[in-house]
Amino acid sequence: MNAATREARQALRLAARELRGGLAGFRILIACLALGVAAIAAVGSVRQAIESGLSEQGAEMLGGDAEVSLTYRFADAEERAWLAERSTALSEIADFRSMATTAEAGARALTQVKAVDDAYPLTGQVALDPALPLAQALAGDGERPGVVMAPALIARLDLSLGDPVEIGGLPFTLMAALVAEPDANASGFSLGPRSLVARAALEGSALLAPGTLFDSRIRLTLPPGTDLDALETATEARFATSGARWRDARNGAPGISAFVERLAAFLVLVGLAGLAVGGVGVSAAVRAYLAGKVRIIATLKTLGATRRVIFLTYFLQIGALAALGIALGLILGAALPLLLAPTLAGILPIPADFGLYPGPLAEAALYGALTALIFTLWPLARLDELRAAQLFRDPQGGRVWPRLPYLLVLALLLAGLVGSAAWLSGAAELTLWTFAGIALALVLLAGAAALLRRAARPLTRAARGRPALRWAAAAIAGPGTEALPVVLSLGLGLSVLASVGQIDGNLRAAIAEELPTRAPSFFAVDIQPGQLEAFLDRVTNDPAVSRVDRAPMLRGVITQINGQPATEVAGEHWVLNGDRGVSYADALPENTTITAGNWWGEGYTGPPQVSVSAEEGAEMGLNLGDRLTVNVLGRDIEAEITSFRAVDFSTAGMGFILVMNQAALAGAPHSWIATIYAAPEAEAAILRDLGRDFPSVTAISVRDAIALVSDLMGSIAAATSWGAGATLVTGFLVLIGAALSGERARRYEAALLRTLGASRARILGSFALRAALLGAGAGLVALLTGLLGAWAISHFVLETSFRVIWPNALAVVLGGLALNLAAGLLFAWRPLSARPAQVLRARD
Repeated sequence: MNAATREARQALRLAARELRGGLAGFRILIACLALGVAAIAAVGSVRQAIESGLSEQGAEMLGGDAEVSLTYRFADAEERAWLAERSTALSEIADFRSMATTAEAGARALTQVKAVDDAYPLTGQVALDPALPLAQALAGDGERPGVVMAPALIARLDLSLGDPVEIGGLPFTLMAALVAEPDANASGFSLGPRSLVARAALEGSALLAPGTLFDSRIRLTLPPGTDLDALETATEARFATSGARWRDARNGAPGISAFVERLAAFLVLVGLAGLAVGGVGVSAAVRAYLAGKVRIIATLKTLGATRRVIFLTYFLQIGALAALGIALGLILGAALPLLLAPTLAGILPIPADFGLYPGPLAEAALYGALTALIFTLWPLARLDELRAAQLFRDPQGGRVWPRLPYLLVLALLLAGLVGSAAWLSGAAELTLWTFAGIALALVLLAGAAALLRRAARPLTRAARGRPALRWAAAAIAGPGTEALPVVLSLGLGLSVLASVGQIDGNLRAAIAEELPTRAPSFFAVDIQPGQLEAFLDRVTNDPAVSRVDRAPMLRGVITQINGQPATEVAGEHWVLNGDRGVSYADALPENTTITAGNWWGEGYTGPPQVSVSAEEGAEMGLNLGDRLTVNVLGRDIEAEITSFRAVDFSTAGMGFILVMNQAALAGAPHSWIATIYAAPEAEAAILRDLGRDFPSVTAISVRDAIALVSDLMGSIAAATSWGAGATLVTGFLVLIGAALSGERARRYEAALLRTLGASRARILGSFALRAALLGAGAGLVALLTGLLGAWAISHFVLETSFRVIWPNALAVVLGGLALNLAAGLLFAWRPLSARPAQVLRARD
């Protein structure tokens, strides 16, 4: 048996003997790791459950095995025949927004209309109340065709079954309430509740006229064993010049899937911040435990135990306890989604298949193990350097920094933690910035703890005549102070909470205050060219209307840049992800600023030219002279970029990525779009008149759209706040650990002060002042780091203005003070109740 094996066995035997003493001193370590790992495991399990549900029910959510969608037009006979040859069933629907109105009550509401054919739905079932076959409901009552509406829309219009209702000026009869539709999530973001009508009832109407804003979606049921990748490639080649988009059941709701993935990644990063807080508690627990073992370590070294044996003894012991904490966290993280599955299933608007998923649990275990290693190795490595004589005389002495090999191992572990989080989260840039923020916050908080200790020294001298304050300042400034663990743990948790609060507050302020003062009251879409003059006559002559902007509106897909596929040149930029608004103009429109190049000039009839939004053009790497191929209504138009424009989308007003010369697009079927800026008190009358005189025109309230966005942001902020709250709970556990580890020192301090004549009330006041000063200090530094983080995210990620939301800021400082005060007072009673003679005799 070689020496290394002998030492390992000896260390294992000593570690097992130490573990027989129970978990005393390690409960906080176990709790911190368990809570951090559980939070990450639970978030990952819920994400996996949603992704599994989306995958398993992808065909039902999409409405078929695959979908080909077109903008502003239906598939022609050749295109339908090509798709029919490769499928066993085919259904084509139209999706658009319109206004639903009641003639008698004059009520009016925006609705998202789905016009379906006889084959709809290819998969799944539509649920109605009363339970009618969909075909029977859409056939109507013999006098008018039927419509089924979402309950929210029925309530908003105050309708009853059998009542007449108009959609886009066409008469329908309400036949049933729409309880559920299988492909509800396939259409993405919607500004209005759903209505279902028969597509045949809209034939020949302006609602589906060429150039109006609608999408057609062709759903396919495919033969078993179909190679989806090969069919996708063939479809893209067949529809290469028609602007078609492909989706299949592997990703039936890509917008929802991407949103869930990004939100879950962000919550995992918040969980990692919680693990960092827990790591502070782990390090403090290990340091406190080893401080109580210095005489045993000194004795072992005196009896000949090597550095390796000492290190391995406590490394194995702490490693076993850390593994216990990680295991408990995995059990809790796996169990919570299962226990809450009925509640979550009722809340989530998408399917989720809850179960045990090894992937998220392994990810959480990896993060927990790396965190435990990083935060336990430092105190263990530092103790390894102390000699036996020094341990007997001065356990706190020795070098501050571990030796170089330990520092290299710590650097590798940290790189492994950051790298694995960047890879597994799928958001590498966000991960790196998060870790940079956590590192900066830890550095600032550690510096703040040092400054608090330094500032407490002159306060000790200045507080003469105020014993409680003087004792509190002396305890903060003296050796064995709790300043560092308290400020680090509480400060980091409050920093995350402060950032979330400031970001949420700024977003809500921007939505509630800034936008309404600059944004239009309505967007009016689907204005037919023949309606434009009468429409403008109504709104421009209204004294309550301050401004009306209008522009021709088409939709187009950028398919090529300089003859190459657009995505190969500009990557997955959002402008290339689907169709975008395209307009045309002859003369330079008012309030248009050209940032580069020249406008084509009034009366230009030459080859197509295009002006591109400057910011988006720069992001895609476009230059003057580049050629864009834009598919509009199935026709490819190649245009030269001759100018870039400043476009401000933050005003919620009219803005187009692409504007072409008039001759390039004027002959294509299209409608007009208008923005109306009106006094709030006149909005109802304008809506009523537009609905009466222009039933096919859809007026979208910007206030309603802002409310939807506000609700969505509120949900995201609430989810993030729960994650930040878990971080704060971990910080509170660390505070409890710091209070427990300092209990012996406070007992001796209280005994000494009582012997010198101090009252219990004054000593308790000193403990309270100490906790309040440390808590307030941690809160102030947390506020600073939180504001810095919130500003960075607002400025660089969200690209919004930033201001301090003072109620949220003050709540952070007061919260820090209150939390540390509660933790400090919670463990102040036992030191005060101990008998001074016993404590002082034991100290000797």
